Amino acid sequence: MTLSVFKESLEDGIPPQGLSPALLALWWGGRSDWPAAHEIVQANEQDPECNWVHAWLHRVEDDADNARYWYRRAGHAMGHGPVMDEWQVIVIRLLSGSGY
Repeated sequence: MTLSVFKESLEDGIPPQGLSPALLALWWGGRSDWPAAHEIVQANEQDPECNWVHAWLHRVEDDADNARYWYRRAGHAMGHGPVMDEWQVIVIRLLSGSGY
């Protein structure tokens, strides 16, 4: 799947089949459904990719302390630019399979 296809699917209201939990959470985050995204990452907190998305969600919520914790768990530096730019970076990395 490409970033373009992933973004276009946001308009459908139904996530594409076969997404990993982290990508599914990003899909819901891309639709601004923070509770749905958060529920997914919390249910998969042993997954480093979900921890990265969890960190990003706390950035979106402007909860820097929690975000820093989850970025450390995920092994990624905390983003500093616009949160939706970081969303796109994470989506691209996870779609390419090079998240880690």
